Amino acid sequence: MPFMKGRAPIRRTLDYLNAGKLVLKDKIKIFSVAYNIQGQNNVGAKEFVFWYLPQIQYKNPDVQVATLKNLTPSPFIKCYFDDGRQILVDIDNKSKEDIMEHLLNTVGKSQEVLAAEAIEKEDNPANFGTGCQRPCICEIYGQVPCPGVVPLPKFMRGKYKNQTD
Repeated sequence: MPFMKGRAPIRRTLDYLNAGKLVLKDKIKIFSVAYNIQGQNNVGAKEFVFWYLPQIQYKNPDVQVATLKNLTPSPFIKCYFDDGRQILVDIDNKSKEDIMEHLLNTVGKSQEVLAAEAIEKEDNPANFGTGCQRPCICEIYGQVPCPGVVPLPKFMRGKYKNQTD
């Protein structure tokens, strides 16, 4: 299996990616991490990027994640909100666990919000499609049946509706 090659291949498994704890708030649109490759004060930032950044990217598909290497003397994390505000988090001389705990408390969703979203996402009878109770909307009472089962009336078909005489 080629995906199990390289440094710490466990980072590419779905179990590892799903185990991420940090789900960013909905207002955050850009999450950037700036750090240096060398230096003792950057060790925690490098480990954070190596171990936790793939989880953050997987758990937050609508957030742009950027890493900036060797551009700043001290490492930091900057979060950009949709209304133009920014949060700057200093991660100089902090371990990867300390950085993660701080981000969970400041820019992460709380456990109550995550639980409420999970309940809302569960089996809602109004949902239809793959993975739901009804695979098609035509199974709901009052909706137009599938054209493969019952042909649509001619006034609802574009072939006859768009025809000019």
